[in-house]
Amino acid sequence: MAFSGVSVEKLFARDNDPLRIGMIGFGSRGSGVASIMKNIPNLSLVAYCDIIKQQMHAAETLFPNAVGYRDYRKLLNSSSIEAVYIALPEHLHFVAATEALEAGKHVYLEKTMTHTPEEADQLVDLAGRYPKSVLQIGHQYRYYQLYHKVFEVIRGGFIGDVKQYECQYNRNSNWRRPVSDPSLERQINWRMYKEYSGGLMTELCAHQVDILNWFNRSHPLSVVAMGGIDYWQDGRETFDNIRAVYAYPNGVKASVTSILSNSYNGYSIRVLGTKGTIEIQRTKAFAFPEVRSTELTTVDGVTGATAESWGQGKPMELEFQNQDDQNRDPTAYALMDFITCVKEGKRPFSNVETGREVAKSVLLANRAAESETMQYWA
Repeated sequence: MAFSGVSVEKLFARDNDPLRIGMIGFGSRGSGVASIMKNIPNLSLVAYCDIIKQQMHAAETLFPNAVGYRDYRKLLNSSSIEAVYIALPEHLHFVAATEALEAGKHVYLEKTMTHTPEEADQLVDLAGRYPKSVLQIGHQYRYYQLYHKVFEVIRGGFIGDVKQYECQYNRNSNWRRPVSDPSLERQINWRMYKEYSGGLMTELCAHQVDILNWFNRSHPLSVVAMGGIDYWQDGRETFDNIRAVYAYPNGVKASVTSILSNSYNGYSIRVLGTKGTIEIQRTKAFAFPEVRSTELTTVDGVTGATAESWGQGKPMELEFQNQDDQNRDPTAYALMDFITCVKEGKRPFSNVETGREVAKSVLLANRAAESETMQYWA
């Protein structure tokens, strides 16, 4: 297992003091994660922060005994808070993470790690100056045993030599959140505006690019992409569709697609090997062996020619077992391991360096689409 994988029971037995954490940002992601935190042993949300009144009210309702702040810097000044979960808009990730590390906190930082490639490099350098602080990046699928099982099957050679991946993260919606006060449009729907977000690549596709980097044990070497605002023409600035093709070492290619006008097979990663295919869905994965038959038939008008027919065999569902025998949300397992890393001083599996590789990968795809040129890793 690539991450610490310590069970909650063992951790609980070693140290009965819960990790005291503050939530910075209580929007859709922050509030969702906070709800998950309520069911994780050895973790206590003791503070929260947001600048939007309605979101502060939601936090107070969920956590009446926690302390609320309008300014996260005041939260960071509290000596009773050991760690923070940063769920702010993407463009604030670097600044907030920097200030949290400087305040001596352990940090769980939502993906995508930073808004620019330069910030990604700077955060790696900064984290190196605070070796006692854990910095984990929110690529939670690394902590879901489904993906470890798929990686095991790939490494075992069951589907042969893997040279191609096909990834999609599609939805059929405008991706907007309701806004009661028009003056809050850019604060609530920040994913729609380039000043605050990289759009589909950083908000959705980053999850799958992280898996690609992990499985290939490398960041991509180059990327081509195209995208546009072709359906939801409602004033947004970030694309409502994008298609990228990454080139990895050893001739591996990976397509990554996200659209907001069709949700067929919404989330999927297909791993294409010479002996079979693995399709990863939300909570399941299936292996499809290649079936080869040779028969005499008519090919291009020549009777008796040999035709080789390849097709999918009967699918086999991959069996996996999460470390606590429960079917928790992947974020729960990521948080459980964050606790372990803090308590034991371990390095997270999703760390600042893997976070940098994902950030630079998805931001390069955006740059390729916007410039209509191939982008190379630098």
